[in-house]
Amino acid sequence: MMGNIQAKFLEDLPTAMKYYDQALIANPNDNITINNIGANLMQQGKLEEAKKYFWEAIKIDDKYPNTHFALGMVAEMESDLPSAFYSYIKAIKTSKSKDVLYQNSVQQVFSISKQLTESETGKKIFREYRHKLEFEGEREIDIIKDEEIPTAAKFEFAENYDREKHIVKFNPKYPAFEHLIMHELVHLDFVIDARKNKLNQLFISNNDQKTAFIKSIEPTLKKLQKLGVNERSIANYCSDLFSGLNRQIFNAPIDLFIENYLFNEYSELRPFQFISLRNMLLEGLKAVTDKNIVELSPKEVLSQSKIYNLVGAFQFKELFGIDYIKDFKATTLELKKANDFYDEFLQYKDDKEPAEEYELVLHWAEDLKLDKNFELISEIEYRAKRLDVDNLLKSIEEDPYGLETKDPYKEREMEKFQKAHEGSGLNMAVVMFMIDGLEFFENKTKEEIKKIAIDIAMQGVHGANSSYIDHLIPV
Repeated sequence: MMGNIQAKFLEDLPTAMKYYDQALIANPNDNITINNIGANLMQQGKLEEAKKYFWEAIKIDDKYPNTHFALGMVAEMESDLPSAFYSYIKAIKTSKSKDVLYQNSVQQVFSISKQLTESETGKKIFREYRHKLEFEGEREIDIIKDEEIPTAAKFEFAENYDREKHIVKFNPKYPAFEHLIMHELVHLDFVIDARKNKLNQLFISNNDQKTAFIKSIEPTLKKLQKLGVNERSIANYCSDLFSGLNRQIFNAPIDLFIENYLFNEYSELRPFQFISLRNMLLEGLKAVTDKNIVELSPKEVLSQSKIYNLVGAFQFKELFGIDYIKDFKATTLELKKANDFYDEFLQYKDDKEPAEEYELVLHWAEDLKLDKNFELISEIEYRAKRLDVDNLLKSIEEDPYGLETKDPYKEREMEKFQKAHEGSGLNMAVVMFMIDGLEFFENKTKEEIKKIAIDIAMQGVHGANSSYIDHLIPV
């Protein structure tokens, strides 16, 4: 205290240092005293000496925010903005309450991020990364500005558009768009990894799934009709809602892996990532809390979307220390679900294997009852099925009953059924019947099995009795 009085009020730094030295003799592990000595040296312009004391203080207690803030100030004085950004983020993360130091740290992070995102660093990073992926993926990548795309950025795979090149489209209106480009490139990186292991999957939805979704939100559509909204606008609303929700289903889990990868592998990109992620987080926040949107949105869809957005808010807090979670005004159940999802991600994040991100896409969708909105199918199988008419007719002739064709939705439903009944036991009569059936079919050819299947199907049309079935499949 005497040292502080001498330094701050009497401006007698030499005397203050004597008191600080005595304090250190009494307690050499007093990080606050060491921090104060560093602060006094910093005020005298002795930055190198000050840093030594600050780092000693950090060694004793790396959770004292004042020291991190002080290191940020020193880095700014030395024009080392990336290091200043790092130290201010640490000050934010270690602040226990939103006090003056916390607010000043947040202010400094914004100020430094703005300066850094005006540099050419981001462009240099994504150009080098693009070159790496072009080599690994053996295909060129174009990067194009597009203010009309429905999202901040999107990746168009050449294979899906019958093109020679992949295309990254980004909206230049978004701040720190270099991060958006890098984000999309990591999508490709993950796909290349999955393809090398023949594990890549595609996210597919069809009109039947869209129709079922629209039917599930009929009360909201009736409300819009009563408000005088025309049919065309309602149809566009349905399409946008279905597409937007599906984008969240697919992207929310994968985006966590992408941002974790960028944060750890490209430290120079962090200021871009901070500005860009925060902007998109606030967009998502508005989409699920804005009064007008809430009133005209299906409650279940709104809740599902909020949960996906909350998971992103959990990660933003972990990466940058700023907490927007309470701003979502989520229910206890929504918070628990988002927290469970983020915990599942944490179990994967440090040792993710190729294509494991798709497991989270499916798990989360199943938990939120959204798995009927889409299919995740093997890319290899999907590409193989995109045949010309002659090959398609040939495949129908060879497999008219679809015996060789896999239905991913039915497979997934069967898997869920089996898991749900694990340990519940089976009726022994049913088991014996199944064994007899397997033995009956064991030595028969596919043609013989097809004939029996047709006979059963025809009887199904006209009515069948048990004696006829028994004749076909003896019990």
